[in-house]
Amino acid sequence: MSTTDYSKYAKLSPFELKDNLMALAQSRTDRLMLNAGRGNPNFMATIPRRAFFQLGLFAATESEFSFAYMSEGIGGFPRSQGLMARFDDFILENKDKTGVLFLNKAISYIRDQLGLDADQFLLEMVEGVLGCNYPVPDRMLRISEEIIKEYIIREMGIKNLNSDGFDLFAVEGGTAAMAYIFNSLKENKILNPGDKIAIGSPIFTPYLEIPKLNDYQLEQVHIAADPALDWQYPESELRKLEDPSIKAFFLVNPSNPPSVKISDESLDIIADIITKRPDLILLTDDVYGTFADNFQSLFSICPDNTILVYSFSKYFGATGWRLGVIALSHNNILDQKIQQLAAKDQQILTERYSSLTAEPAQLKMIDRMVADSRTVALNHTAGLSTPQQVQMVLFALFNMMDAAESYKKALKTVIRNRDAALYRQLGVQHQDNDNSVDYYTLIDLDQTCRSLYGDDFADWMNRIKNPTDLLFKVADETGVVLLPASGFGVTHAGARASLANLNEYQYAAIGKSLRAFAEAYYQEYQNEHS
Repeated sequence: MSTTDYSKYAKLSPFELKDNLMALAQSRTDRLMLNAGRGNPNFMATIPRRAFFQLGLFAATESEFSFAYMSEGIGGFPRSQGLMARFDDFILENKDKTGVLFLNKAISYIRDQLGLDADQFLLEMVEGVLGCNYPVPDRMLRISEEIIKEYIIREMGIKNLNSDGFDLFAVEGGTAAMAYIFNSLKENKILNPGDKIAIGSPIFTPYLEIPKLNDYQLEQVHIAADPALDWQYPESELRKLEDPSIKAFFLVNPSNPPSVKISDESLDIIADIITKRPDLILLTDDVYGTFADNFQSLFSICPDNTILVYSFSKYFGATGWRLGVIALSHNNILDQKIQQLAAKDQQILTERYSSLTAEPAQLKMIDRMVADSRTVALNHTAGLSTPQQVQMVLFALFNMMDAAESYKKALKTVIRNRDAALYRQLGVQHQDNDNSVDYYTLIDLDQTCRSLYGDDFADWMNRIKNPTDLLFKVADETGVVLLPASGFGVTHAGARASLANLNEYQYAAIGKSLRAFAEAYYQEYQNEHS
């Protein structure tokens, strides 16, 4: 066993720690690094990508019609007149290509199932993929928004809110959504320095780190999920939200890293709390919801209290595309809170947004987010780039048109087989339940030791071994990269492994390496006690 001192890394964020772990794991040439530290998937949806590139070829040809007399590669704006007829010809000429076949089906789906104007849709997509104009409207392209609303309704389990009841803001992934939401809540004096916010933990690390920044200075109250309850929130923890001094509750659902969705019972408790705390703001980050069975977002339970964040990055293997949305209901409490501000604060906000509208006091919160995302003065150039919005739409249509849910079922099988392979080689029983999603897994170091070699060995490990040191030793001596659970607000020693970014045999190798590592420590324990 290595005797290197790793204590200097103890205070690093797990995502900064990752680089140091990777450096150690790559320090030897006689093995491969197995990096299960980050959640970037190694799978992706190819059909909507093929459709995107085929649409781009068609759109480029359309653009060239306008300046066909020139030889310098100059095109113009696509023409709406006869566009669908020319697209039909393009379909016939290329009908053997997967992406083109998908585009043809998408036009039918838009017209025959969603009841939208197919001609306007095609024009929006052609102009959008060319990126030849500013995003108009800046919050989200009109028909694109209607399509993504339908996708959100279906995937987030929304039963009591139709597409006319909420707005979407297309953003550069879930990370941009977080930044914009925190900033606008501050700028609009909904959250102020010293305010209490509740954090559902364990949770994606930035939700723990952002409130501490000088920009916000928010006091955190942790709502702790219990591993003994399969990582559900105990009712006693959720009831903390009845404290009127808590302004907001931020959570990731399904959770990161326990990777379980909130149970129906917990959803009912939160709904009951909202009847007593109708002023409580809920922020739910539901990026992993598409991997869950029968998922239901808080946005479907308490739409007027909830800010919904959804990202397309993980499910479609599109982290590099930076695609996400923020959803707010038309009757959201954020708009109400702004109207209830003191006259002095309302005047400050009127001045802030006065360049945008003749009635800045009536500006909706979601439109304030759009403006704030570009420091207000640049609101006229706000919005997610139009090619990004086009790819987002094609991803959503791909999912909605898959009536048999073949893609979804395949992804669930892939990640759950990886989970089984890891724990099988580790030699530890891993129990799933109906709420498990398995995008990540939390390897409980204490329970693993107890399961493999008994309580006395586990007590010895807990007494003399630092969990962060252990992860560095694992990286150094086995080439396996895992992230410390403590960086996500987990209160016991553990490691987070992504089940999305390696192949099944590699997860089996991780389990085998960890088992060998535990065996070496057990030998050390036996030598001490012999």
